[in-house]
Amino acid sequence: QVQLVESGGGLVQAGASLRLSCVVSGLSVRTSTMAWFRQVPGSERQFLAAIFRNNQNTYYDDSVKGRFTMSRDSAKNTVYLQMNNLKLEDTAVYYCAADRGLILSSLRFQRSYDYWGQGTQVTVSS
Repeated sequence: QVQLVESGGGLVQAGASLRLSCVVSGLSVRTSTMAWFRQVPGSERQFLAAIFRNNQNTYYDDSVKGRFTMSRDSAKNTVYLQMNNLKLEDTAVYYCAADRGLILSSLRFQRSYDYWGQGTQVTVSS
């Protein structure tokens, strides 16, 4: 059984940093494509970043490039999302996602991922 468990969210002021964690069981973060999405009420989940299993490259949405960094610890079977210089518009529920077989062109689409965590709330205040 595959499980993804996010943690690390919270309430922070604008300009602060947070690191989200996603502990995975039932599949390997090294041989799967791992991704982070976020969602605000009334909107679809937005792609943020992913490590593509076929080439081990990391891909980012332009909205977070330079502020967010995704990383992986294969020994702990965990992925991370380091978020710096947080802005009010970063307020959302953040989700970890995984898939064993998607192709590069489908990396940024929510429907491409088979496995999801329960989400962790990030709230950025002024």
